[in-house]
Amino acid sequence: MAFEIYKPRGERVPKLPMVTLSKNSMVLNKHAREKLNAEKVELAYDSETNVIRIKASEDGQNIKKTKVFGRGFFNHFEIVAKGKFFANFDENERALYVDLNKMQKSSQ
Repeated sequence: MAFEIYKPRGERVPKLPMVTLSKNSMVLNKHAREKLNAEKVELAYDSETNVIRIKASEDGQNIKKTKVFGRGFFNHFEIVAKGKFFANFDENERALYVDLNKMQKSSQ
């Protein structure tokens, strides 16, 4: 067995941008929203790599509080993934990249 030690006041875990996908929307955590620093985003999908790009844009989908409504986007690209995903931020593109092949481990 491989045991992991719990350290309640140990090293701080870096705050990472995270995107939670549901049937109808994407929820961006505080760190994802801070990285994008935008009120609107452009959504794009690469079917070869199974990656969603969420890019800051002047004209695009509105971010309503923490949420981007994406039902049409999901339906158009036949995306059925659900769950929490870490997002990589590209400074030059001002974009988050969400790899749908790498879902965050469940906390259960």
